[in-house]
Amino acid sequence: MSIAESMQRQAEEFRERYTAVRNQIGRVIVGHDEIVHGVLTCLFVGGHCLLEGVPGLGKTMLVRTLAETLSLDFNRIQFTPDLMPSDILGTDMIVEAPDGRRMFEFQRGPIFTQICLADEINRAT
Repeated sequence: MSIAESMQRQAEEFRERYTAVRNQIGRVIVGHDEIVHGVLTCLFVGGHCLLEGVPGLGKTMLVRTLAETLSLDFNRIQFTPDLMPSDILGTDMIVEAPDGRRMFEFQRGPIFTQICLADEINRAT
């Protein structure tokens, strides 16, 4: 098989999988085909995306459905004026070791996930 044929086969496989993912998301998110296409494009090229809109458009549902469809871990961070960096990144906590001693252990924050939704970033200070 030549390189061109191999690339053609890979492109066809990607197209089929992309269509299957888009159709699965379309079962939950109706009428936002361009937005779904844009979010999927951002995901596949390794980028990020900014979804803006009035409440109730399904932005959170879209991201949650995307994560479920692709079997990816999902976390949501609700930005508020009092949000601290440790609320996002995590912090060291005192835990009791099996031998009874106390020690610090890093508890990871919600940013340590495959898909992270930063909700209402305009409220952060």
